Amino acid sequence: MAHSGWRTPAVPLNPIQLGHPWPLGASLTARGVNFSVVAPLASRVELLLFRDGADAEPYRVLNLDAAHRSGDHWHGEVTGIGIGCCYGYRVYGPRQPGWHGFNPAKVLLDPCARAITGWEVYQRQEATGTGPNTASCLKGVVTERDRFDFDAAPRPRHRWQRSVIYELHVAGFSQGEGSPTPPERQGTLLGLIDTIPYLRSLGVTTLELLPVMAFDPQDAPTGRQNYWGYSPLSWMAPHQGYLVGHDPLEARQQVRALVTACHQAGLEVLLDVVFNHTSEGNQEGPTLSWRGFGDSLYYHQTPEGDYLDVTGCGNTIAANRPLVRRLMLESLRCWALELGIDGFRFDLGIALSRGEALAPLDQPPLFEEIEADPELSDLKLVSEPWDCGGLYRLSDFPARRIGTWNGRFRDDLRRFWKGDDDCSWLMAERLAGSPDLYGGRPPAVGRSITFITAHDGFTLADLVSYNGKHNLANGEANRDGDNHNNSWNHGVEGPSSDHAITALRNRQQRNLLATLLLAPGVPMLLMGDEVRRSQGGNNNTWCQNNPLGWMHWRPDSEDLGLLQFLKRLVLLRRQLAS
Repeated sequence: MAHSGWRTPAVPLNPIQLGHPWPLGASLTARGVNFSVVAPLASRVELLLFRDGADAEPYRVLNLDAAHRSGDHWHGEVTGIGIGCCYGYRVYGPRQPGWHGFNPAKVLLDPCARAITGWEVYQRQEATGTGPNTASCLKGVVTERDRFDFDAAPRPRHRWQRSVIYELHVAGFSQGEGSPTPPERQGTLLGLIDTIPYLRSLGVTTLELLPVMAFDPQDAPTGRQNYWGYSPLSWMAPHQGYLVGHDPLEARQQVRALVTACHQAGLEVLLDVVFNHTSEGNQEGPTLSWRGFGDSLYYHQTPEGDYLDVTGCGNTIAANRPLVRRLMLESLRCWALELGIDGFRFDLGIALSRGEALAPLDQPPLFEEIEADPELSDLKLVSEPWDCGGLYRLSDFPARRIGTWNGRFRDDLRRFWKGDDDCSWLMAERLAGSPDLYGGRPPAVGRSITFITAHDGFTLADLVSYNGKHNLANGEANRDGDNHNNSWNHGVEGPSSDHAITALRNRQQRNLLATLLLAPGVPMLLMGDEVRRSQGGNNNTWCQNNPLGWMHWRPDSEDLGLLQFLKRLVLLRRQLAS
């Protein structure tokens, strides 16, 4: 398992130098490595150096005192080390309950670490409470910061009007019986390369990958794992579980290899980014990174220090504070310029428009800075226009260049095709580009992302086969998942051998796909819908790293019929958009 490949030099290391506050994170210098972190309310910071990711104790602890502080930044340069060095931090400061949460017993992961190690010893539970976690902590790894080779693999840059998005899970798409990916590469970034011929055959232009940034698989009930990845540990580092070989120094190269292969095949790559919350949860959660550097900086809190939560995950990131949004912009630039990513989809993106006390902002500084950045503003940018606090801004989403998921399109098409009353006029509006939702006229191209299904909910096959969710396998007594699905089983709950029922279900899937692909907007497909992939009625497979959450690679004749139908629809759409 993940070793850094770096070992202690034979000669003693020089004392720590003052270093520089910029750039953030660990960056190579002519003499060694410069380290810089933000901790505005800290009184002292320690930099810990480890020989290996699995080490229980650091071999060297370096004190960053007031001389190593520039405003909110703590920094120092260590000579004689380089790429592969493993490191972490301890931060000292006030221990006011519910506020800053400084706990020097915890070894913290650098929020700007571009690679992570220590997974073989990591224990999430050890990061909770007040005791030490040194023997079971995650550690940053010093890496290069090279720019992606756009000369060898330029961005495809498909126009919005010709774009068809395909949403998939990196691990799930290359797994399953019949997968074109060799077993040793299944579930990995490199394994996804083996599926590119299939993706090209569909005619889609743009892949939207569920979270690839490092997340915590242990953030799940006992006996399960966080499979989808909406539990971020880092906004810079690729997820270790998606690597062939699990070497942290290979992480960025394997992302680049995937993006290069996609670009050379004419496919764009978008990432689903989770900036709205972190894996640290509520006040009782673990201290892994952000919380330990500045609890009251990163998280929205009440005057008493309680966390405010509009994400459903225990905390809400204060995205529009200057230091926080700078970290987010650094993350986007890292993935776009160093790793070649073509765009981003912001999970619960409207939460990123909230200011102090969670007040909605019409001109959120984060979005303004993204749109003003010449390297980011011309990427494909997409967002969910809702959060779990009741904020829903579709037509007036507070960013001109960010498209939004049109949830009304999804709901109204489902209701129309299952025969709900008074839906004909809604269907007409959706086929006209949803002018009723956008001030009386259709939105600009790229503003409305239309879809019928997504990772969060029923697959297309289950949408026409189940009246209700069947999530018992998740271990929450079927309480999890959305109860409002607008689905219809056509007479039998689940699989049926009745030819009339199966024929009607097949026809309904074609109806839904045809409406999606021929309506205005930018269509998004869910992986496997084209071959009737089923999750057995489970509409929330966030913890199912098994065939329920994997691609269906053994299509039967009826599956293949729908697949060919979908390919013709995509081709027709692209011809009409020319």
